[in-house]
Amino acid sequence: MNAMRLACLLLASAVLTGCATAPATKPIPGAPPPPTPLYTLLQKQVYQMTPFEAGQYIAHMQGAEPDLRKRIAAIGRQNIGQPYSLHLLGEFPYEIHDSLPLYSLAQSDCVVFAEHTYAMAMSGSWEEFFWMLQRIRYRDGVIGVATRNHYTEMDWNVANRWLVTDVSAELAGAGGPGYDMKVDRARFLAARHNTVRDIPVETSRQAYVPKEQVAAIARQLQEGDFVNVISTRDGEYWASHVGLVVLGPNGERHFLHSAEPQVREETFESYISRTLERQERNARAGKRGQALAGFKFLRLNEAITVPPMAPQPRPGRPAA
Repeated sequence: MNAMRLACLLLASAVLTGCATAPATKPIPGAPPPPTPLYTLLQKQVYQMTPFEAGQYIAHMQGAEPDLRKRIAAIGRQNIGQPYSLHLLGEFPYEIHDSLPLYSLAQSDCVVFAEHTYAMAMSGSWEEFFWMLQRIRYRDGVIGVATRNHYTEMDWNVANRWLVTDVSAELAGAGGPGYDMKVDRARFLAARHNTVRDIPVETSRQAYVPKEQVAAIARQLQEGDFVNVISTRDGEYWASHVGLVVLGPNGERHFLHSAEPQVREETFESYISRTLERQERNARAGKRGQALAGFKFLRLNEAITVPPMAPQPRPGRPAA
């Protein structure tokens, strides 16, 4: 009888022990995947990576390339070939009226490419990258369609003065060209995003470097600088495209940017030539298109102190 009782106790103990320490035969739902071997990881472009792999890559680059300017160039080039998609990002799921997501690794437009590249270069993990991305993309880092940096010259460039400084007037020299700009954010938000905000109309004078002068000042550009392409039509000027400055193998200045059909690197001469050829084709076809006027250049700051996020305000409630 004692022997039988002992056997039952041993069996129960084995069963209980097995329940507590049963070997995992299936992945735990939600558990991170095992790290991708570094050699395999570096064979991929960023747009081919999963978020877990992108986090690995970001952490690796912090140690592999300590120079921020070179790290920006390396990470940007690791995304060459990324497919282009216009109107890519939004505030979903924070604002559900907009079905576009807060981030995308698979595709980019010109602004998304620059923002992702800067954010990855200044981060050491996926979590920091995602935080940095919102800090760059939104005024004071507060997520929302009304706080997004919609207008390049008067929103993005101004809100990110901690990151870049406009040196266009200095490069263009005394008597360099400029244009007046007026933005009506309240009207834009109401028309495009069904969002009502009481924001006064703002005006500004913007300096730029004419396209004919870019070759002469190119040597003054530095790797990691931010580029605004300035276009004009019917007397109106605006930043129609953006990208980054990177150095070629012999120190020549290249333009790294996301444009149809994918992220590419080319010389400024090549970009200007292609753009002028497109303008000529449009003119022959009788199409009324925009024309290239020049560029704004914003210098990547030497000492970067990333400002803290402003508190995310508690959303309001519908009126009763």
